[in-house]
Amino acid sequence: MRFPEPLVPARLVRRYKRFLADVILDDGTEVTAHVANSGAMTGLAAPGSRVWLSHSSSPKRKLAYGWELVEADFGAGPELVGVNTMHPNGLVAEAIAAGLVPELAGYTGLRREVKYGVNSRIDIRLEADGRAPCLVEVKNVHLMRHPGRAEFPDCVTARGAKHLNELAAQVAEGVRAVMVYVSQIGSAEEIALARDLDPGYGAAFDRARAAGVEAIALACRVEQDAIAVCRTLPMTG
Repeated sequence: MRFPEPLVPARLVRRYKRFLADVILDDGTEVTAHVANSGAMTGLAAPGSRVWLSHSSSPKRKLAYGWELVEADFGAGPELVGVNTMHPNGLVAEAIAAGLVPELAGYTGLRREVKYGVNSRIDIRLEADGRAPCLVEVKNVHLMRHPGRAEFPDCVTARGAKHLNELAAQVAEGVRAVMVYVSQIGSAEEIALARDLDPGYGAAFDRARAAGVEAIALACRVEQDAIAVCRTLPMTG
């Protein structure tokens, strides 16, 4: 995924109300940017952090700027981290189409945001003649409390546990179901569950895995002009 326009550098003043951040552009102008991230963003929202913003001139947008990247140091030196949780679905779809996720190869059809179950939508539905459909739920990962170990979730997510329960029910009906955890921290060497932050999600994950829901972990290469899935990771914990 390439950003359609060069990102705008800035300094973070504060992030607040979950979806808002005040930043100072390099010319000294202070603006409010939209934060497409409902998580805690632990370690990524320190005042003074170097950030990069997308800009839109669309009159339909209340805020012209959107927070895309932040520079963070998890112990191995500064690196760029993607904070926009709207991107991983597209990143995974691109990676599947490019054959970069062997576990999800062999499907001829890919649809996004497809209804299933009881009033639910799956991020990606894969289809092929002679095969059961595959439901793919994508989760963004951007918490790192120990170098190399990315974790999900970064706060309590009842919605995430609900997704796991729904996928387990689909497996019982003969459908393949896969959780894909996508690290927008390029230095990640593994992805683990942050069970201490949300024990309920950890329990739901264990139940879903026992029911046949699969789990795949992916890492992204994050640059100022593009983000792309680059490799698979071990899923631990």
